[in-house]
Amino acid sequence: MYFTQPLHRNLQCSPEQVMTICGERRRTVRQFAARVARLAGALRRLGCADGDRVAMLGLNSDHYMEYQFGVPWAGCVLNPCNTRWSAAENAYALSDSGTTILLVDDAFKDMAQAMRGEVSSLRHVIHVGDGETPDGMLDYEALLDAAEPVEDTRRAGEDLLGIFYTGGTTGFPKGVMLSHGAFWCSQMAIAAEDGMVEAGRTMLRAAPMFHLADMAMGYAAVLKNNTHVIVPSFHPVAVMETIERHRVTGTLLVPTMIQMIVNHPEVRRHDLSSLRTLLYGASPIQEQVLKDLLALLPELRLYQAYGQTEMAPAVSVLRPEQHTPEAAARGMLRSCGRPMLSVEVRILGGDGNEVEQGAIGEIAVRGPNVMSGYWNNPEQTRAALPPDGWLRTGDSARMDENGYLFIMDRVKDMIVTGGENVFSAEVENALSTHPEVAMCAVIGIPHAQWGEAVHAVVVPKQGCAPAADSLIEHCRARIAGYKCPKSVELREALPLSGAGKVLKTVLREAHWQGQTRRVG
Repeated sequence: MYFTQPLHRNLQCSPEQVMTICGERRRTVRQFAARVARLAGALRRLGCADGDRVAMLGLNSDHYMEYQFGVPWAGCVLNPCNTRWSAAENAYALSDSGTTILLVDDAFKDMAQAMRGEVSSLRHVIHVGDGETPDGMLDYEALLDAAEPVEDTRRAGEDLLGIFYTGGTTGFPKGVMLSHGAFWCSQMAIAAEDGMVEAGRTMLRAAPMFHLADMAMGYAAVLKNNTHVIVPSFHPVAVMETIERHRVTGTLLVPTMIQMIVNHPEVRRHDLSSLRTLLYGASPIQEQVLKDLLALLPELRLYQAYGQTEMAPAVSVLRPEQHTPEAAARGMLRSCGRPMLSVEVRILGGDGNEVEQGAIGEIAVRGPNVMSGYWNNPEQTRAALPPDGWLRTGDSARMDENGYLFIMDRVKDMIVTGGENVFSAEVENALSTHPEVAMCAVIGIPHAQWGEAVHAVVVPKQGCAPAADSLIEHCRARIAGYKCPKSVELREALPLSGAGKVLKTVLREAHWQGQTRRVG
């Protein structure tokens, strides 16, 4: 299938339904589709040919959705830029992909100017914003006004839909190549999950649109003919106000966003009762946060999705029936669910063979939604996709007798202290139940005797300053002594990637400087 198919269906079935709400702008399905066809015409007029890469660097907006549909409509390839990256990092991705056109909004126009001289393939920069168009850039609305709408190319199947660069937390980022067929299959699996995305409802787009998690959830919402309420970026009060004003029924939030809402002092001043479903994922969540959320909204149906960009991105889902108090008592809140439709999962040992049931190993996945490979990187492609066809995820987990996955950690994030393996997610879960902890991250730091020591970085709740001894003793009552933090530091905030993931490499850097190895 092809990416733009649900837009054609919605145009036929409900052309006057409101499709996007962005600030004071409202556009119907008919108006949105007309702008998409004109954007495709403008790209063709600028010389874009089938397969050319077109990037966007900007905050969430209705224009971003137009980009997501207009580029494949024109037969071109998406290359969304990470809004948390520096100019040099984004310039690398643009150069590596050979991007020819960049769309940029007001928030990033200065960065775009800085990158122009660094990206030799870049022919045009289009300003997509409400402010004045900078010199040397093309005006988005003027381009659309002057363009003739073109027919949808309907590139499909194994044709390349987009190049999605990974977070770049280690070394140079890799461009994940996803085909139309792989992306379509993954989002159809999401749409097929009963109740995750309800037909004809209202979806809040608050997670960053450049990230594949939001793009996937948003696309499933297009498949289900939802209205999309879009905020530029995540701010707890703005999100709560938007849910209340537009009676939002569903959304995707990463765990750090949920934490910011449930811990916000104004949370009970807003009517969030319209929210029926919430999908969380993109990084592990601490159990106490889930409990606080369900105490706030007891009727909320919770879904957890686990995935990777390389899987377009869905791998597994934990459904609402596993978020009940009874399920929590059985430890199911620590699971990321069972494989999605069309996905096969195995747990592999270091020798590449499947481990015994319940044993910890690396998650390997297979299915029609697997990436085509890494752009311009055959060596990394072969490492991730060996001849057996099972994609190695780099995530450590166990699987129970009913097929539920329990993520233990990123393989590279495992702490080895005194010869014992410690999974940081387990320590973080224990820390998160302390009444004065808002957020936390656990890393391994060098230690002369044990090789590595468990170190906790804690963001206290507002007005609190928990003592290190108190936090360590709190953990000692919940997990084995060797797993407990040996040291604690308090911070006002944790470094986050554009997708809301804690950047543990940044936290480690200060402790491992000058070391010849980054493990004990």
